[in-house]
Amino acid sequence: MKSYQYSSLSKSEIDKLVKRPKMNFTSVFGIVQPILNQVEDQGDEAVKTFTKKFEGADLDSVTISPNEISISLFDEVKNAIDTAFDNIVSFHEAQKSSVIEVETMTGVSCQKVNRPIERVGLYVPGGTAVLPSTAMMLTIPAMIAGCSTIVLATPPKADGTIAPEIIYIAQKTGVDKILLAGGAQAVAAMAFGTTSVPKVDKIFGPGNQFVTAAKMILQNSEAQISIDMPAGPSEVLVIADKYANPAYVAADLLSQAEHGTDSQVVLVATSEFDLNKLEQELNNQLAQLPRQEIASKALENSFSLIVGSLNEAIDFSNSYAPEHLIINIENAEAYINQISNAGSVFLGQFTPESVGDYASGTNHTLPTYGYARMYSGVNLASFQKSITIQSLTKEGIKNIGPAVETLAELEGLQAHKNAVSIRLKDLE
Repeated sequence: MKSYQYSSLSKSEIDKLVKRPKMNFTSVFGIVQPILNQVEDQGDEAVKTFTKKFEGADLDSVTISPNEISISLFDEVKNAIDTAFDNIVSFHEAQKSSVIEVETMTGVSCQKVNRPIERVGLYVPGGTAVLPSTAMMLTIPAMIAGCSTIVLATPPKADGTIAPEIIYIAQKTGVDKILLAGGAQAVAAMAFGTTSVPKVDKIFGPGNQFVTAAKMILQNSEAQISIDMPAGPSEVLVIADKYANPAYVAADLLSQAEHGTDSQVVLVATSEFDLNKLEQELNNQLAQLPRQEIASKALENSFSLIVGSLNEAIDFSNSYAPEHLIINIENAEAYINQISNAGSVFLGQFTPESVGDYASGTNHTLPTYGYARMYSGVNLASFQKSITIQSLTKEGIKNIGPAVETLAELEGLQAHKNAVSIRLKDLE
């Protein structure tokens, strides 16, 4: 990891550190667009073609119904999933909100109610790792929100099957269809709909640059879908002081570095933190990792920043807006109110980012690439839309009517004014 001294950096140099490596979406869009077009035109047959090309799987059908499949899991795995499942349910159930009703003036009542997004598509990456955790993070809030159609897409193995853990979670959450496809073709199938794949209204889930590009293109297309958020490679920023255990810090940095070679991990440490010990721990722990080559390359693209105070550390973190923020310092809770930009925050030395990835209950589908400045992570509200309602009594239209008449006339919208005036005249 490269190392910098905060005090010696100019504002432009700090701004450069905050920026992520540039993603060349122009070239990616050029690759993705023909795939989207082919799926729109050919439906299931195009999905089969691309699944054969990219996954090596010959599919008879591009979807399966999870409840029609029998699976078997080791008790240890099932219990782990059930523990995480229950915690995620508890946290997302607590996010349910009641109807908001306000009488803004006498006789004028306004309400806000929530309704589920009816049809949702959930993308669960495959490839280098099986991700039952992502399946839970997406299907559970969809279930709790009451979405009527839930499609889960995940790339199959070469034999056309998917991990039984994914099927188990789909069964528990009432997933209607599992789409045996990954990449842009899976996103396109859910966005446009095919003979086998129900069309959805919103698509969720992380993925590589091709998945992200497909989501970005399709949300601005005639497919009429929305997406959870733009997304880039995984990232973590760790703030450490002299009380932080270098072994813990190294483990947390590596836990993100092993996601992919383009993952970015950042350490922001006070001058008292033992960087030499950290370097030793990184080398020792890295040598034991099955994905050490991936993690090693990610570290080459990452950096550490030495700051003069924890306030400087928080300021830099807010500018960076990390997907995951670990605050491994003494009295970490005292800094909560200073955090303005982060996808998910982990406080204290015994709170590794891994618990949020799997089982604490919070959602791990989070904004990356600096988007934490303006996006929230996936939560129950992500699967809902709100509807406002108003109701006026006779007294209410009398009270509010003159103001509406004046404003409508000011804007030159006479029919708007008339809709009020005709009622007021009848009440005279």
